Amino acid sequence: MSPVRRGETLPIFNRIAVLRAEHRMSRVALADAVNVNPQTIGALERGNHYPSLDLALRICEVFQLPVEAVFARTEFTPLSAEVYSREKGQQS
Repeated sequence: MSPVRRGETLPIFNRIAVLRAEHRMSRVALADAVNVNPQTIGALERGNHYPSLDLALRICEVFQLPVEAVFARTEFTPLSAEVYSREKGQQS
């Protein structure tokens, strides 16, 4: 277990796997882009490891997104649920 892990009270969620899929990027390619081991990317995606601020910023730079679009303290809702909820609200 990572010494940086904050446990149940202060989790850090991320969208790394989703972003990699959208960009058709392998773990190895992302790891190379941010200069870490591919196993580190896997551990981040599983929530077994939390990134340093530097690593988080490097990952965000690769995807050209702000930190809050990639990392959050609350679980991300599926994009499909967000879109469906908006569409349903607009039809009323």
